[in-house]
Amino acid sequence: MDDPHHHWTVGPESVGARLDRFVADQGVGTRAQVKRSLLEGRLTVDGLVPAKAGTKLKLGEQVTFRPPVATLGGPLVAEDLPLEIVHEDDAVLVVNKASGVVVHPAPGHPTGTLVNALLFHVEGLTCGEDAKRPGIVHRIDKDTTGLLVVAKTDAAHAHLAAQFAAHTTHRRYRAVVHGTKLDDEGTLSTWFGRSRRDRKLMTGRVTSGRRATTHWRVLARGRGLSVLELALETGRTHQIRVHLSERGYPIIADPLYGRPVPKVGGAATLEFAAARRMPRVALHAAELGFVHPTTGSLLTFSAPDPPDLAALVAAVEGPKE
Repeated sequence: MDDPHHHWTVGPESVGARLDRFVADQGVGTRAQVKRSLLEGRLTVDGLVPAKAGTKLKLGEQVTFRPPVATLGGPLVAEDLPLEIVHEDDAVLVVNKASGVVVHPAPGHPTGTLVNALLFHVEGLTCGEDAKRPGIVHRIDKDTTGLLVVAKTDAAHAHLAAQFAAHTTHRRYRAVVHGTKLDDEGTLSTWFGRSRRDRKLMTGRVTSGRRATTHWRVLARGRGLSVLELALETGRTHQIRVHLSERGYPIIADPLYGRPVPKVGGAATLEFAAARRMPRVALHAAELGFVHPTTGSLLTFSAPDPPDLAALVAAVEGPKE
């Protein structure tokens, strides 16, 4: 999920820093965006508005930043694109997103997104707080497959957004990773933020920011790879990919946080060959559950592994002798 609100807790290393420089150093907005956010009341310290650019930060203060919405230079276009709908009613619909599909328009992807397909299917789709993301309550990465819930009304959008904010939704992913020595199950819980080495990347190796918690369970172990089930408490950008990579078990075919598949591997040769054929990050949003915003019923959905991931899983689960 890509939350437009960013929250940080001021750590010892940031005490005395200027507010505007602190936010700019997080890599989530330009100096111009920070300045505009200050003027619009989108940047606060401990919830106080207005904040000032030169405010000197104190230990433990909570900084919240809502970047201005980027302008894409034109109205959204409804497009007759493939759309796999798992469930639909008057308030919500659940879709199974294919690989290669961007969730919402953004610079570089003005059309061809899930939102463009939704606009063709649903007339008068709710916009929530962002007119460029109608219906979108959470998201998954472009090359990640799997389940997303979409709000069709403002009331449904607010109800679902509150569930995601409270971490009460049920989300489970499947992934194939390098390595086989990970414990049968466990939890990774870290601070989470932008990497200081590369602002395009995220990291759990920071001392302040937002908490990120991922639970894992090993479903199968091969000779060189493992199949994992991941349960999310939080939904930070690239959370699963970062947590597994920094633990030493990167996801297969992850272009940002992964590593090359060995060309030779003894007993693991067949698995590695299948991994090299994987055309995109081996991650799938397999299960999704939430409370229906109108009926109050708990809804749960599942989506089978797409063919590319299923083939890789089969190679890991295959005969070992």
